[in-house]
Amino acid sequence: MTAPDRPKGPTDDDATELIAQLKELAGADPADVRQVVAEVLAALDRAAGGALREHLPAAIRVDAGLDPAAPARH
Repeated sequence: MTAPDRPKGPTDDDATELIAQLKELAGADPADVRQVVAEVLAALDRAAGGALREHLPAAIRVDAGLDPAAPARH
């Protein structure tokens, strides 16, 4: 008997690639890095059904456009 098929998720290769991309950004313009981080946090929050924003400090929620009182930054 074999184990049931599990949905394909992120792999170690995906994590390694993401880490390399983030390291590449580290030397970039700080405003660009903030924008990328804000977009990533917003995407993670959407994927978590809005649950991530509860765990973020207010300033980060505003930067990522996750604070209902603040418009998303682009």
